[in-house]
Amino acid sequence: MNGKKKTEARILSQQMIAENIYDLWIASDMAEKAKAGQFIGIYPKDASRLLPRPVSICEADKEKGALRLVYRIAGKGTEEFAGWKEGEQISILGLLGNGFPALHDIWESDREKKKVVLMGGGIGIPPMLQLAREIISEGNRADIIAGYRDGQLFLKEDLEKYGTVFAATEDGSAGTQGNVLTVMEQRQLEADVIMACGPMPMLRAIKRYAQEKKIPAYLSLEERMACGVGACLGCVCKTTHKDPHSHVNNARICTDGPVFEAGEVDI
Repeated sequence: MNGKKKTEARILSQQMIAENIYDLWIASDMAEKAKAGQFIGIYPKDASRLLPRPVSICEADKEKGALRLVYRIAGKGTEEFAGWKEGEQISILGLLGNGFPALHDIWESDREKKKVVLMGGGIGIPPMLQLAREIISEGNRADIIAGYRDGQLFLKEDLEKYGTVFAATEDGSAGTQGNVLTVMEQRQLEADVIMACGPMPMLRAIKRYAQEKKIPAYLSLEERMACGVGACLGCVCKTTHKDPHSHVNNARICTDGPVFEAGEVDI
């Protein structure tokens, strides 16, 4: 993905939608080209924190020129973000990452409509919203499985606009008790392709499941990042093939990913 740049954006709105989880809309021309699975870096205003924090794109409203970012407070940087108000100017870096592939790129010669199962876990749920929008716009069908820790089902109503939503909670307080694969198996859902984002244990389990069922799967890897542009090598993951430049089995999640075909990564 080319054209990443540091620029200014204006905060349109912000609200807390679950414990320590915030829903932020910003005005940015990056909305015009943003796609599901990509992310931006947000710079703290505190000068002691130099590096941008990566935040995935939840929605891109091209008509309004606005990006929706749903993030969790994970440290001092994101704690600062939560205090920002409507009208403030912020610095962002983007667009970053490769995003999920379009279905017509996966099956170039097959024009039949496909059934997609989207799986999001925790803060990996927000990217599923833009992805569901893009899949539906192509005329395909989506089932969406969202995995939560508890009954705070953030974004569930938003997701329901674009597909059938199944919730799983670790504590059993809402939906199915268990994880996203518990829902997949109990509901006997079928898929032509799985697309997922979430914590690494969840993605490992999805990779094993997809391989057993011989279903193609695309995984967006969550990883702590420093530079976000591939320079620091702080977010390297193992791959099943050698990088043509370095001749070692690794890839940079921030630039080569964050989305990988499941068979490409050793997780």
